[in-house]
Amino acid sequence: MNARFDPLALSLNASEETDRISAALRSQVLKDLRRKGAVLGLSGGVDSSVVAALCVRAFGPGRVLGVLMPEKDSDPDSLRLGHAVAQWLGIEAIVEDIAPILEAAACYRRRDEFMRRVFPDYGAGWRSKIVLRRANGGTAGYNVFNLVVRNPQGEEREARMPLDAYLGVVSTTNMKQRTRKQIEYYHADRLHYAVAGTPNRLEYDQGFFVKNGDGAADVKPIAHLYKSQVYQLAEHLGVPAEIRSRPPTTDTFSLAQTQEEFFFGISLRTLDVCMYALDHGVPAEAVAPAVGLSVAQVLDVFRDIAGRRRGTRYQHAAPLLVSPQSVDAPCG
Repeated sequence: MNARFDPLALSLNASEETDRISAALRSQVLKDLRRKGAVLGLSGGVDSSVVAALCVRAFGPGRVLGVLMPEKDSDPDSLRLGHAVAQWLGIEAIVEDIAPILEAAACYRRRDEFMRRVFPDYGAGWRSKIVLRRANGGTAGYNVFNLVVRNPQGEEREARMPLDAYLGVVSTTNMKQRTRKQIEYYHADRLHYAVAGTPNRLEYDQGFFVKNGDGAADVKPIAHLYKSQVYQLAEHLGVPAEIRSRPPTTDTFSLAQTQEEFFFGISLRTLDVCMYALDHGVPAEAVAPAVGLSVAQVLDVFRDIAGRRRGTRYQHAAPLLVSPQSVDAPCG
């Protein structure tokens, strides 16, 4: 119990880390996977911008493809900033509007049907998002999901979502992530490239990704980095300031929505510190002053982290086989 939280614990030597990741990418993609370069989705966010820059360091701009994949609910800034990243790095960027695919798969229609289980008058011209709330309105207790809607007249309403409505809406929005990954792999296949994933450590550890959607990739070069460390790399690499100052968003719903209000429930800086402390045996008493929370609140965050790890094991699980075999075993 003598452990203390070191404020410098999350500091990186950004230059050394950039070189280390770039070298790993070259080895993994060119030697292990025998691919010629990398494809990734550009969202206009800091994670994808950093991964794109690292891929350019590893392979050169001529062997990195950025794919911008807007749809009906996308923030126009995502497309604009994605183009800005591609221009900054000098890489090719392709725009793939996935709205027609989603329309054909009835994504929006299915979503609206589940929305109407909460707000029966939900329809054309309405906007929405899902937010995470504490059941008792305080800082402790279990989490619930509320649906926030805004009608065409600008009136906002909020109500708790029944489980079937929540699962239904999320199942439709997951179609967006899986469609984007399908497009990325199309381009990877035609170019003989690898798909680079963009999750940071918080997203990867806590299961904040869609299985076989944005969770699918051949390499995940920043999955070991806390969010604050991603920002350190972003500054070192020269990611445009507008992107570095942009709040992390899901860019999934038609109303603006941060990652914090949809999934994590607390600031990413606080989660960085608490996850580091939990994994390194730093007691809550030493963490509380560093994040401006009470000891009880830090313990609550610790429980949330552990609970998400248990609850999202399915996200990380590989397909289950009745008789696992080595890839070298004979077939037939």
